[in-house]
Order: sequence, then C-alpha cells, then structure tokens
Amino acid sequence: MSDCHTIRVSVNGTSHECLVESRLLLVDFLRRDLALTGTHIGCEHGVCGACTILLDGDSVRACLTFAVQTDGCRIETVEGLGESDNLSPLQQAFRDHHALQCGFCTPGMLMTCIDMMKKYPLADDQAIREALSGNLCRCTGYVHIVDAVRAARDRPEESSP
Repeated sequence: MSDCHTIRVSVNGTSHECLVESRLLLVDFLRRDLALTGTHIGCEHGVCGACTILLDGDSVRACLTFAVQTDGCRIETVEGLGESDNLSPLQQAFRDHHALQCGFCTPGMLMTCIDMMKKYPLADDQAIREALSGNLCRCTGYVHIVDAVRAARDRPEESSP
C-alpha cells in the first residue's frame, strides 16, 4: 500500500479535502483529481512554465511541487481567472493583442503575469520580458504577449458602482 495523506486545499475559492499519494505531483492532482486541465504539462522539469499556478499568491511550477506540500494552501489556476463571457483584464488584453497562438503556454503565461504584475512595476518592455523569461512560447515571439502585459498594466482601474 502506498503512502497517502489527506490534504485540505482551496482551489480557485473552492475547498477540497482529498487523499493523495505522497509522490503525486500537484499538476497531476489538479488535472486528474480536480479536472482542472488548464494547467498544462510541458517539460516536467520546471523549465517551460506551462504548469505555472499561484500557491498562496506566488507563482510556482506545479510539475515540481508535490500535492502533499500544498496542504492548507490557497491554489489559483487559470480556470479561476475569468469566464469566456467575462474575461479578467489580463485575459482580455491577451485576446485584444493576439497574445496567443496555439495556446499551450497561455495558462502559465497568464498566471506568471498575475504574480509579476502584483509584485513588480514592470516599468518597461525589458522588465516585462525579464518577468516572463521563465516561460517558453514556441509560437508568438513574445511581442504580442509583451504588448498585452503592457496594456493590462496601463489599464485604469475601473471605478466602483
């Protein structure tokens, strides 16, 4: 019998209590156990960034994190950002600026951007490129992604009703 542990996590605002094996990777837990397939499996070595999620507000690679390590944590995935008819400001900027092609890297890019936009001023295109340097895209050449991040960064806060 394998070594299993009960974990309690909040994923995109929903509480979950699950029995997981010690060796289960977070990316597999999210995709297989919670059916949140927006977190992509790319290189499985933490290099490509496709599996990036937010763990207690910080971007982490879900392919390098064991599910048991997240007990008591708050996890945010791309599914928690917005709906197809109500995109988050960053998702809308990606759409408006054609910042995706095949879409494979997009969830990891979005989650990385959410974290970086909270923590750093991203004052110029070079700072945006550096913030995204841990995420690989094989389609876009990053120009449109940088444009989208800049647009989301510069977007005025919407006033409350």
